Amino acid sequence: MSPPTAPGLEFSVRDIVAEPFSAAPQLTARLRIEDGSGEPVHAIVLRCQVRIEPQRRPYDEAEQDGLRGLFGERERWSDTLRPFLWMQCDTTVQGFTGSTEVNLALPCTYDFDVVGSRYLHALGEDGTVPVSLLFSGTVFARGAGRSGLGVRQVPWDREARYELPVAVWRRLIAYHFPHSGWIRLDHDVLAAFAEFRERRGLISWDETVRTVLASAGTEAGAGADGRTHTGAAAGALDEVVR
Repeated sequence: MSPPTAPGLEFSVRDIVAEPFSAAPQLTARLRIEDGSGEPVHAIVLRCQVRIEPQRRPYDEAEQDGLRGLFGERERWSDTLRPFLWMQCDTTVQGFTGSTEVNLALPCTYDFDVVGSRYLHALGEDGTVPVSLLFSGTVFARGAGRSGLGVRQVPWDREARYELPVAVWRRLIAYHFPHSGWIRLDHDVLAAFAEFRERRGLISWDETVRTVLASAGTEAGAGADGRTHTGAAAGALDEVVR
């Protein structure tokens, strides 16, 4: 038989801040936990799913363009704009009676293969990101007139919502990737770019990518006959993957 659920356990988010000195990108959520059971809580093994709820905010034209790759054309958003998992995390809450506050580490990534990173990158400087924290876990408590510890589960419907300022996310990325970012490439593609860079005598990866983009952008323009010419651009790209 499964343990009983924890009565009167409530969660709220007081703040979420960017950590400037962590080894990897990390936000920290300050949680307030209130327990209405009246029992001294010995500890809570707490698990959390953090979900982004994109349907809870409006988007300007630039943001809509940036999110087309995730959600499709604007007329489809009533079907495609759905909550999605951003991360999973956990912590151990020390003993308390009644209420307490605890920090929950939210490890982040700037990997553009991760949906959350692509979504956040597409947002403008202002506004907020609607997030929902869904809690589960195990509560160890000492009941009145009972020796040893009692065990009860955090109810599965415990959650807390928070409006995360986009500026906090951008500050976090600026701490760890100042004026830069990264994308993951297939090993063969990376090797082809490295060979292209050496063959052209380019001094940096930025210059390598700019060279390919400049070729594609300028050579694919309209010629004097009004037609689009892509031969040279295709040649530059072919040189990379040759």
